[in-house]
Amino acid sequence: MNEKQLVVGIADMKVCRGPGRLITYALGSCIGICLYDPMIRLAGMVHIMLPNNMEGSNSNVFKYADTGIPATIKKMEVFGGVKSRMICKIAGGARMFEVQPNSSIGNIGQRNIEAVKKVLAKEGIRIAKEDVGLNYARTLLLDAETGTAVVRSFGRKELIL
Repeated sequence: MNEKQLVVGIADMKVCRGPGRLITYALGSCIGICLYDPMIRLAGMVHIMLPNNMEGSNSNVFKYADTGIPATIKKMEVFGGVKSRMICKIAGGARMFEVQPNSSIGNIGQRNIEAVKKVLAKEGIRIAKEDVGLNYARTLLLDAETGTAVVRSFGRKELIL
């Protein structure tokens, strides 16, 4: 097998045309968003950390749900992706730490899940499958040939999305 594997870092985004895979590690409260255009076998993945961009235009857009998802869609469109054909799968958004109910941190994982769903709805993209919440980290792989996403977590069965 001589397929390429691109690693998507934290607050990072990559696009890949099959055969190949996109992979992101350490999805705790962060969320990995997979977008796939099956017609041209084009895969995109963004690893967001926070719900909203409060820093403005000089920040890394891929760090936030509200700017990272639209930027990923635009990048895929540059490569011929069509938004109406895109299939979306998401993973992450875990509650990694027990936080006091009134803490200013709040449950960032839950806030990320809500933000990602809101942005995708605004973009008109339906989430086909998801593995979000709970309290464990995930590794997310996306096969650019098939659009199959796989979630791996320590001590758990591999999950096909």
